[in-house]
Amino acid sequence: MAVVYRCRHCKQHMAEIGHEQATSHELGIHQLTDQERLEMIRYHENGDIQVETICEHCQEAMENNPHYHELDSFLQ
Repeated sequence: MAVVYRCRHCKQHMAEIGHEQATSHELGIHQLTDQERLEMIRYHENGDIQVETICEHCQEAMENNPHYHELDSFLQ
């Protein structure tokens, strides 16, 4: 079992940590609202947890192009 971090925009694998190494409390998942959890966290049958976040490249692209926030996907 693992906690896998992936960019919600480009789908890049960003990080993975063993599930046994950290609790959801230690990862800060408990601080998310119910809506944020629904949007960001996926629980897989094998016990893995996938966290949708944003990578540095996509964050920079969005900062440089604020109109990207209006789009469902800014990648082509």
